[in-house]
Amino acid sequence: MPNKSILYLTGTRADFGKLKSLIQKTESTERLETHLFVTGMHMLAKYGMTAKEVEKSGFKSIYKYINQNDEDSMDVILSKTIQGLSDYVKELKPDMIVVHGDRVEALAGAIVGALNNILVAHIEGGEVSGTIDELIRHSVSKMAHLHFVSNANAKARLLQLGEKSESIYVIGSPDLDIMKSKSLPSLAEVKSYYEIPFQDYGIVMYHPVTTEVDKLKEDIASVREALEKSGKQYVVIYPNNDHGSSIIIDELVPLQSNPKFRVFPSVRFESFLTLLKYSQCIVGNSSAGVREAPFYGLPSINVGSRQNGRAAAKSIFNVPAEVDEICQAISLAHTSQFDPEKEFGGGDSDEHFIKALVSEDLWQTSKQKLFVDI
Repeated sequence: MPNKSILYLTGTRADFGKLKSLIQKTESTERLETHLFVTGMHMLAKYGMTAKEVEKSGFKSIYKYINQNDEDSMDVILSKTIQGLSDYVKELKPDMIVVHGDRVEALAGAIVGALNNILVAHIEGGEVSGTIDELIRHSVSKMAHLHFVSNANAKARLLQLGEKSESIYVIGSPDLDIMKSKSLPSLAEVKSYYEIPFQDYGIVMYHPVTTEVDKLKEDIASVREALEKSGKQYVVIYPNNDHGSSIIIDELVPLQSNPKFRVFPSVRFESFLTLLKYSQCIVGNSSAGVREAPFYGLPSINVGSRQNGRAAAKSIFNVPAEVDEICQAISLAHTSQFDPEKEFGGGDSDEHFIKALVSEDLWQTSKQKLFVDI
């Protein structure tokens, strides 16, 4: 196989965490040349300027691009990302663009790849996301030529979307690779670095539901009231930058003066995993509550509709954004124990991924897509 150039697109702390083990694997594999296009939330000081964490990872080829400001809507962010990425790929001429999940940056990557005759590989397609993310994820899948999915259910959905079976690889969820890693920092190291004084704590991550922004202020207020009413201690991490994030942040800011809370714009992914592993529960509507938490056997209180139908682990308590129900779920979570779940793989996604990438057959994948009727 001749040398191949792989371009990874990352726009958030979350997708970088999920791509990291795959990037590490390709960078250490002969005949694969690895590049990163870093954009989105990574480039915003408001959310911790996490591009610095990408740089600290030591990858050789990193290109940074600012694709938004606070005033931009998702459609404008999409157009800016397409513009910047298109210019970059015309210089780099990659053989493959790798995108993850359901963000507008992933959609931009899929569009640029498909329209420039570059293979597009989509990580974790075929899943149920909820909100506007659902539309974006399936749109990316239809633009992608190759699919690396987390389980058989995701593969079945892609087949239902008319994708070819031979273009779908079941590899599990790549963030579990990092979760199993022996190189995660110790809890003492993380607590010291972030100045977290708590012995016991829960984690809070609540993101906007873009199709329910009209009730977002009321919902996040209920979450905050329930957290305070529970009397527990929490590590709170800012939401992603979807429409409505400022509403959530405004509600979280007062918690900074409450000694039972530590509030952060962002936490390094490996440090977050350590905090998650040793926490008592996670509260909110982040995918971490339905994917990472069950892998550790950790109870999660999933508030609202954002993750509807995405996972079936017994450790997930699904509740509406109502104070009493959230409080009751928090109490149950603190008195319950669960076995680890492996619904999204066993933590060896990088091995499955690289096995596919070094295969001659994969690189014969046609860039002309056809709809497969069931």
